[in-house]
Amino acid sequence: MNALAATSRNFRQAARLLGLDSKLEKSLLIPFREIKVECTIPKDDGTLATFVGFRVQHDNARGPMKGGIRYHPEVDPDEVNALAQLMTWKTAVASVPYGGAKGGIGCSPGEMSRSELERLTRVFTQKIHDLIGTHADVPAPDMGTNAQTMAWMLDEYSKFHGHSPAVVTGKPIDLGGSLGRDAATGRGVMYATEALLTEHGKSISGSTFVIQGFGNVGSWAAQLIHEKGGKIVALGDVTGAISNKSGIDIPALMKHMNNGGSLKDFHSAEIIDAAELLVHECDVLIPCALGGVLNRGNAADVKARFIIEGANHPTDTEADEILAKKGVIVLPDIYANSGGVIVSYFEWVQNIQGFMWDEEKVNMELQKYMKNSFQHIKDMCKSQNCNLRMGAFTLGVNRVARATLLRGWEA
Repeated sequence: MNALAATSRNFRQAARLLGLDSKLEKSLLIPFREIKVECTIPKDDGTLATFVGFRVQHDNARGPMKGGIRYHPEVDPDEVNALAQLMTWKTAVASVPYGGAKGGIGCSPGEMSRSELERLTRVFTQKIHDLIGTHADVPAPDMGTNAQTMAWMLDEYSKFHGHSPAVVTGKPIDLGGSLGRDAATGRGVMYATEALLTEHGKSISGSTFVIQGFGNVGSWAAQLIHEKGGKIVALGDVTGAISNKSGIDIPALMKHMNNGGSLKDFHSAEIIDAAELLVHECDVLIPCALGGVLNRGNAADVKARFIIEGANHPTDTEADEILAKKGVIVLPDIYANSGGVIVSYFEWVQNIQGFMWDEEKVNMELQKYMKNSFQHIKDMCKSQNCNLRMGAFTLGVNRVARATLLRGWEA
C-alpha cells in the first residue's frame, strides 16, 4: 500500500470513529488546489532542460497551508498529495495554526550544479509566487532542498511582493531563520520518545536504541538521546550499518563523520548487515530514513518494544497489524516527527513580529508543544478506545473538521 492509500485509509478510519458526516468526510479529503508547472532552465553547458514541478495545497481551514518542497527524481503527484494531506493532520495534532501542503520538482539535485539549482528554484518560484504567501501557503525545505533553496525562494518571491521573510521557513539565520530549526525534528523525536517512555514507567537513560537513518533527523536524535543517557547500540544510513552492544560513542562518530568519514569506516563499532538493523535487539527502534521500511517481510522479527517514527510512513499497514499483535507500541510519524513544523511555526511567528527568540526559548516552547500534543493524543486514545496512530489521526481530523464546520463549509 503506497503512502497516499495508507494516509487515506487512516483518515477514513478516523472519520468513522468520529462519526463524521459522509459529505464532510469527502470534502476534507479533496485537495484545495493541485498545481503542476513546467520549469525550463538553461544548463551550464548551454542546453535547455525542462523539469516538472508540483505543489499540492490540501486544506486551509485552520490557517495558511504549510509543507516542504523536495527535489528528487521520483517526485510523484500521488506521493505529494499524500504528504500534503498528512501535513493537514500533522499541523492539527501539533496544535499549530496551519493547514497542509507539499511540493516538489522531479530532478536529481546531486547531478546539478549550484547555479542550475538556483535557476530551477527561481523559475519554480516565478510560476507559483501568486499562489504562495505569508498568509496563504508557506513552503519549507524537504528531501534534496535546504536553507539555501529557501533563501533563493525568498529572494525571488520578494521581487514580486516586497521583502517577505515569513513566506518560507527553514531559512538561513542571516535571513530570518530561527535558532534551533536545524535540530528541531530530531529534538522533537527525542521529546516524543521521552513522553512515551515516561508513560510506560521508563526513561531514555538506561534504555537501548537502534536508529535507522543518520541524516539531519537521525543524527540529531542520536546526539540528543546520547546526551540524555540513552545507549545507541546500532545505527545505519545509505552507506551501511554498525553496532556496538556497549553503546556507540556518538560524539566520536559525529567528529569522524564531520571529518569526511563514513559509518562503515568508524573503528569503534562493528559492521552489520543493513537488513539486520531494523530487527536488532533493542528497547526502542527509531526509523528516520525512507517510507515503507517496516513491512510484512520484517515486522514479525522486530525485537524492539517501542517504535518511534522519525521518518514519514516508515511502517506500512500490514506491518502495523503484525506489530500490534506482537504488542509493539508504535508512536506515529504524524506526531513523532512534528518538531520540524512546530519550530517552523516559531520561525514564522518571529518573522511576522520582527522579534527573534534565543535558542533556549525555542527549545523550551518545542518541549511544551510536544508534551501537550502527547497528552491530547492519549486523551483521544482513551475516549475512542484506539491505538496511538488512530488517536493521533482522530485528534488531527477532529480539529480540522471542527474548524471547517465553524467556518461554514457548505456556504
